[in-house]
Amino acid sequence: MGRVDAARTREPRVRGIAARAGGWSARHRWAAVAVWVLFVVLAMGLGSAAGRVDVKESDQMSGEVGRAVQIIEDAGLKDPAGETVLIHSEGEDGAVAGSPEFRAAVKDVIGAVQATGEVTAVTSPYTTESISADGHSALVQFEMRGDPETASERVAPVLDAVAEVDGAHKELLIEEIGGASMGKTFDDAFGSDFQRAEFSAVPVALGILLIAFGALVAALLPVALALTAIIATMGLMGVVSHLQPMSDTANSVMLLVGLAVGVDYCLFYLRREREERAKGRDPRTALMIAAATSGRAIVVSGVTVCVAMAGMLFTGIAEFEAMGLASLMVVAVAMVGSVTVLPALLSLLGERVEKGRVPFLNRRKRSERGGADGESRIWRAVLTAVLRRPWTALVVAAGALAAIALPALGMHTQNLTLDQEFGDSLPIVRTYDRLNEAFPGGADPAQVVVKADDIGAAPVRRALEEFRRQAVSSGASKGPVDIVTHDAENVAVIDVPLVGGSDQEKAEKSLDLLRDTVRPATFGKVAGVEAPITGQVAGSKDFNDQIVGSVVPVFAFVVVFAFLLMLLCFRSLTVAVTSIVLNLLSVGAAYGILTAVFQHGWGASLVGAEGVGAIISWLPLFLFVILFGLSMDYHVFVVSRIREARLQGRTTRDAIAHGVVTTAGVVTSAAVIMVAVFAIFGTLSMQSMKQMGVGLAAAVLIDATIIRGVLLPAVMALLGERNWYFPKWLGWLPDMTHDESYDDEPALPAPARGGEEPERVGV
Repeated sequence: MGRVDAARTREPRVRGIAARAGGWSARHRWAAVAVWVLFVVLAMGLGSAAGRVDVKESDQMSGEVGRAVQIIEDAGLKDPAGETVLIHSEGEDGAVAGSPEFRAAVKDVIGAVQATGEVTAVTSPYTTESISADGHSALVQFEMRGDPETASERVAPVLDAVAEVDGAHKELLIEEIGGASMGKTFDDAFGSDFQRAEFSAVPVALGILLIAFGALVAALLPVALALTAIIATMGLMGVVSHLQPMSDTANSVMLLVGLAVGVDYCLFYLRREREERAKGRDPRTALMIAAATSGRAIVVSGVTVCVAMAGMLFTGIAEFEAMGLASLMVVAVAMVGSVTVLPALLSLLGERVEKGRVPFLNRRKRSERGGADGESRIWRAVLTAVLRRPWTALVVAAGALAAIALPALGMHTQNLTLDQEFGDSLPIVRTYDRLNEAFPGGADPAQVVVKADDIGAAPVRRALEEFRRQAVSSGASKGPVDIVTHDAENVAVIDVPLVGGSDQEKAEKSLDLLRDTVRPATFGKVAGVEAPITGQVAGSKDFNDQIVGSVVPVFAFVVVFAFLLMLLCFRSLTVAVTSIVLNLLSVGAAYGILTAVFQHGWGASLVGAEGVGAIISWLPLFLFVILFGLSMDYHVFVVSRIREARLQGRTTRDAIAHGVVTTAGVVTSAAVIMVAVFAIFGTLSMQSMKQMGVGLAAAVLIDATIIRGVLLPAVMALLGERNWYFPKWLGWLPDMTHDESYDDEPALPAPARGGEEPERVGV
């Protein structure tokens, strides 16, 4: 009996950061928990005290668009919340602008909006000549009083007044559109969409974990770790924002990434600890082995994901930089928490981690669950077929992924127009289309921000008038071209409706005409004058150009550094190369699915994406960074287990079989959680969010099944011992393998409750 006890209680001989951290935490569990709680509280407190500095509009873009906004900000000017009322008659027999009924409607609109007390600078179409060429449409324009950022909260009385006038003039269509009215409409229709998705992500993850573990306490641990990591990172974002401004978008992306990696890391660790205990090891030994193996995989994965997220810092776009830094921080915090406070909690809980067992979940006998060592019966069957014919598996799987990725070769990216983003379900979208049809470019005019030493000087005045004339004579605009001068600030703002209207491609040609021909011929001849051109079309074009220009440096940074990390951490050139290739295949397949569904419309009705016809411009780069990082989670975890088995003396083929089937349960659980969370975002109304959700969910599903379950073992089986090839000329590189060695003498089964066999864990 003494020998058995000795075998069970012998502590593993380990080395490495993760193992040492886990060992210290297990020995000083209360201290580890207290330090973690103190860190979370301090981070949140410091963040609240510091306050969050958000990305300014002028920081969003470099180049002309950013410079135009910077001039406005430096001058202390605020772009007012402009609103427009479109008065329109249908058909050839409809009333025209000169008719008595049309004039009466215009008068009623002006009187109604002025009576609300919420507007200023109301203009009549008869004085501004804002009448369409066919005479069937006219515009009453005005500005909302007060802060333009809160105008959407105060526009309701104005909308009600316009609707009342519309009801009184049945023969005409009277509709309001503008920044404030659009903001209110979208907030009412979709404002809660994103928050609802964020809030539902946690219960979904908890439910899946409950099914995976069959015990409430075990399911709560990963969610608790992820949430505390997210809370701490929110606080850190406030502090860091004084150096790198943050945003609500960065906060939402951080929440998504934090939930994904926080749950994954805890799942990896907890799954291994339970597996070792199921073998009959005592709790301390099981915890040390989990720290030495899964803990190390978490550190390698976490560092690799951080590198991938850092790729966003090379875009030069403030919003992307904020998302990258926020994601990097939450991954680092979750990684540290997984290898410190998690071992302490597991040590404190002991057998109580099984508390709150759910009837009928996870209580089947071993014969019903699969083979030994936590293996999955389903994946054992798949893997047997793959290893029997690896060439066939490789050709079929790689061919399928290549076919799925093929549509991506014709991917078309652009900033989605209003009707592409929201469809025609909202009346204001149809108003936008009618306005653009009657006044091409009027809904989103180009803005020329003119800065001079003396805006009132005669040469500058002549240039302004000449620009107005040439903007129309060149064919870039059909007018009217409005000029607003701010003499005290020496700034003038010119609104130029672009020919092409909501047709981005045609509108960009008009924009190029203004920038390349009209501006040099007018303002270019006056010394000391700046005239950057901004607006929706200019912002979309410049943003797309900047994204395209940042693709190469971001891709190169992420791929090269991920390759180097894999090379150093696994000390294998082959593993490093195959990891990059397999991850790129996963990303390529996601691109193909996105293009097929949202651009070509294949199966678009299934996700509510009919008629979109394009991929939003920021998504491909965003998906690459996020997916490359998250894919490394699974890859590092599976390959670490294979390498561990190989170091214990198994043949490469046996190590592949052991590594894949013993990690299948946790990889499946992690993938199901991520797919479910991302799929929630695929149900949102905004097409950009829908594209993000579908792309992420599809990629994770492919990665966890075809890539890790078929391609990876097939490639490694074909390579054999060459998997561990490390050329001698690279011997000078630092050794970061930190092989965690331990006594793997089989332990006796732990006594089962009620005479049953020990319970297994997995999905």
